[in-house]
Amino acid sequence: MDEQLIRALKKICTGEEPAALVTIINVRGSTPRKPGAKMLVTRDGQIFGTVGGGCGEAEVRRQALLALDNLQPARYTVNMTQETAAEEGMVCGGVMEVLIEILPPGDNREKALMLNYLLALEHNRQPVLVTVLETKDKQVKVCGKSSKAQDETATFYAENECALLIKTIHDKLSKPEQPLLTQEGSLQIFAEPAAKQLELIILGGGHIALPLSKMAKELGYHVTVVDDRPAFANTHRFGHVERVICADFVPALDSITTWENTYIVIVTRGHRHDKLCLKAVAEKPAAYVGMIGSRRRVKTVLQELIDEGVAEKAVEKVHSPIGLDIGAQTPAEIAVSILAEIVCAHRKRGET
Repeated sequence: MDEQLIRALKKICTGEEPAALVTIINVRGSTPRKPGAKMLVTRDGQIFGTVGGGCGEAEVRRQALLALDNLQPARYTVNMTQETAAEEGMVCGGVMEVLIEILPPGDNREKALMLNYLLALEHNRQPVLVTVLETKDKQVKVCGKSSKAQDETATFYAENECALLIKTIHDKLSKPEQPLLTQEGSLQIFAEPAAKQLELIILGGGHIALPLSKMAKELGYHVTVVDDRPAFANTHRFGHVERVICADFVPALDSITTWENTYIVIVTRGHRHDKLCLKAVAEKPAAYVGMIGSRRRVKTVLQELIDEGVAEKAVEKVHSPIGLDIGAQTPAEIAVSILAEIVCAHRKRGET
């Protein structure tokens, strides 16, 4: 979920206004977004997030507004045939099924559960979201929903046998890798995997860090900036990120826990600091480590680290010179090339 959607959902869940939350639950053929993608539609027609754009999204928005008028959930199938796709200049021609859930006006269980899910997401507790659906005569009923973070009791609401069913699903799917739509008797269950908060650690608060951090926030990354210079590591300069650390690089990195969903960018002010940072993070868990510098300089640093005992396998994983080769020259262009390489690495891991 991107930052804009999360902010909008939080606002709805802590306020009085209703909204419709659209989730793709099934696709066939080629579609722009995959199961689990979400879009929020407010009563005045604003949208946050996307289920693919174009004519398909416009129709889903219209259906969401109709559901909001009735304050009733709905399922809708968008058939993006080749003919329709061609008319809109789209390259997709698949079928996309969406669930439209209502977050009712006022304070209610639906909003409370979603807020609980968002908070677990924010604290990287990897919550699993389970929705139990019952469809009769084209009418859809959400008869159970649950959010369960790691090592925590599930937060849920359910009718009759749904409570036991939800527990069973959580036990079976404690770590689902992809969203799953499955049938249990007359009920359908949509289970969404533990969402991983993507983290970006930028080592160096200089000219590249500023545009890189802003663009990364737009893509939903939790951003940390580290620099040992107070003029470059402060909340006035980086008020848009989650964490700014002003300290020597090595002790700062010793205090930071990294995960398999952490992306690390080394763009300090000089060779010595780059090497210190790379040595400190080379063997830490991370999805990506990239370091700025010329090929010759980078080759020298990497060999020095191997000579100093850093595992060759860890050194070989370093993306350097950092960024995709797009001929970037300005700090903002270099930031684009770095973020493009990070997105590429993220998508190649098969994450949604």
